[in-house]
Amino acid sequence: MNQLPYTRRKRWTIHLFPLPALAIYLTFIIYPIIAAFSYSLYDWSGIRKLDFIGLSNFVDLFTMEPFNTMFTNALKHNLLYFALEMIVQNGIAFLLAYLIYQKVKGSGLLKIAYFLPRLLSVIVVGFLWKLILNPTYGTLNVMLQKVGLESLAMTWLGDPKTALVSIIFVNCWFGVGLSLLIFLAGLQSIPTEIIEASRLDGVKGMRMITSIVLPLIAQQLIMVTVLTFIQSFEAFELVYAMQGSMGEPYYSTDTLAVFFYRTAFGGSADSSAAVGLGSALAVVMFAIIAAISALFLMLTRKVSRT
Repeated sequence: MNQLPYTRRKRWTIHLFPLPALAIYLTFIIYPIIAAFSYSLYDWSGIRKLDFIGLSNFVDLFTMEPFNTMFTNALKHNLLYFALEMIVQNGIAFLLAYLIYQKVKGSGLLKIAYFLPRLLSVIVVGFLWKLILNPTYGTLNVMLQKVGLESLAMTWLGDPKTALVSIIFVNCWFGVGLSLLIFLAGLQSIPTEIIEASRLDGVKGMRMITSIVLPLIAQQLIMVTVLTFIQSFEAFELVYAMQGSMGEPYYSTDTLAVFFYRTAFGGSADSSAAVGLGSALAVVMFAIIAAISALFLMLTRKVSRT
């Protein structure tokens, strides 16, 4: 007679265990999103909330100068960030993972060496590379001059044409280790029988990679693409550490996250915080990242079913 109530109590107790995790998720993930959307619907004076103005902050973001121009400029930089990271960072990561998968000499050392930068703070990485790329005493220009390539030595971070690309390459150096590990996990999950059977059929070289390997690690490719997209649209620390909150020189390294920081918190001495506009920008960034990530996840499910 007493066993049934005890069993019910036990079931209720089990249902209570996820509550702390749910409370943390609601407090630190859901509440800030709802709060940002709520803030974007109000007019602000400094950090003081004034009248409800509906979607006016969103309209100003897309139509009022200089915010609309800065938004378009930063969005283009984020897209370039994503494209170059996909080509350079993930291209190199796949090649290195494939070499390690082939068990070349020193493959274990390669795996550790390329993941080491990931252990450093992004701010530290930015500071170190800012010294390396210094036009006067930086290691890169000094090395180019030593080997007779003075014509290639330049003001990497001072020229609007090279500043953003330089930062993206630094980010590729920093992030290649994580992509390498994901690709390597995918390669090691391929059954060896498939590889051996393909070799017996005469498949090798680039045909082996494009016809056998890449289709079998499609889920890892999509996962790396999603992570790279999110990282590209959250690009802040490295840009801030190397070029400051103004995306110098002349906003040539500005990204949406840096633009958000400058707008919401006032990133320079002559600019004041615009909390409502900054919140509207944060909501737009969230919508872009969520929509594209959901699209990629749907693609992942479709691939996993085939």
